Amino acid sequence: MPKLTIVAFDGTRFDLDVDQGSTVMENAVRNSVPGIEAECGGACACATCHVYVDEEWAERVGPPEAMEEDMLDFAFDVRPTSRLSCQIRMKAALDGLIVQVPERQA
Repeated sequence: MPKLTIVAFDGTRFDLDVDQGSTVMENAVRNSVPGIEAECGGACACATCHVYVDEEWAERVGPPEAMEEDMLDFAFDVRPTSRLSCQIRMKAALDGLIVQVPERQA
């Protein structure tokens, strides 16, 4: 079971044991992480589950696909490691992943 850490904007850490195949967004919603609104429910049709992938994890997580990049255009304070958490699916290679929630969503 991979471990995932989501750091809320206020610095609160959510250290989670998650199922392989689940998304970061699903785990954030399931654990009531503040700042992850997930208005579209994970359909990559909004930017309300925006997160920053920790620098050391960015390469392993990989870049956003074209549709996700389009949605990130609507996100607040986009950075080089910005991703939509609905598009990051947990797997063994991401065990220990750390993401941070921005100040606000789009």
